[in-house]
Amino acid sequence: MTLVSKTTGHFRSFDGTKIYYEVRGEGRPVVMLYGIGCLINHWNHQIKYFSRHYQTIVFDYRAHHKSEMPESRERLTIDALAQDVAALLDHLHLEKVSLWGHSFGAQVAIRTFDMFPERVHDLVFVNGFATNPMAGMFGNDLASSAFHLLKEGYQKLPETISYLWRSAVNNPLAIQLSALAGGFNLKLTALKDIEIYARGIAAIDLDAFLTLFENMMSYDGRSVLDRIDVPTLIIAGRNDSVTPREHQEEMHRRIKRSHFLMVPFGSHCAQLDMPDLVNLKIEQFLGEHGYK
Repeated sequence: MTLVSKTTGHFRSFDGTKIYYEVRGEGRPVVMLYGIGCLINHWNHQIKYFSRHYQTIVFDYRAHHKSEMPESRERLTIDALAQDVAALLDHLHLEKVSLWGHSFGAQVAIRTFDMFPERVHDLVFVNGFATNPMAGMFGNDLASSAFHLLKEGYQKLPETISYLWRSAVNNPLAIQLSALAGGFNLKLTALKDIEIYARGIAAIDLDAFLTLFENMMSYDGRSVLDRIDVPTLIIAGRNDSVTPREHQEEMHRRIKRSHFLMVPFGSHCAQLDMPDLVNLKIEQFLGEHGYK
């Protein structure tokens, strides 16, 4: 077995917020961005696979896990996250990287390309979206209504709603419901990975989560898609109801000469459901575009 080097650390981003990161392996650099409220664990299979021949880089978003909360809530934006990506590259002395985004991470990657196109060699989107994924989720507007109810409740009773949120997310029934909604495929994804996700999202400050979530809903990167001129791979899950494939299909239409993969039985976490297929497709994509 080949031993893969691993380093961890923190750096101060553009506004002084301390950001946690992990680097594994050697070779061409790959930066992986997870979904809102998620964890580095969501890229676990890709980290193990690609660290053998690439330098894989992951980090915690501001207000997530081992990274700090910014001093101002006004710094909890997609723009700030994109600036964190650039600051991380500066800290690691990297000029250009392969940038991957899962779910909300696709919005962060799109905005990073928009602000710092010279830093991006290529893009990989997994179950991603460029605009508000809540509109029409599950074929109706219930998800958007639920978010606004949660936000209003938090503004009135922050401690109570935070407690109820943590209790609900940690409830084993929530895992089953998230799977039924297309968030995970329990037949393919290890239960421990889903449990780790539940514990992680429950640990995030709810005010920070709501602030970023609202920013996610208001961001519209569709005009950026028309200007993306780097190699791009778009991966969708056939059974993803959280972010229906219409989002990925629109990205494929708008991004010139982009590649598209539909993962059979794939949920909203296709990279966890069928990692071998996803990894091989990404590896082929990188090789075809001279990134190896």
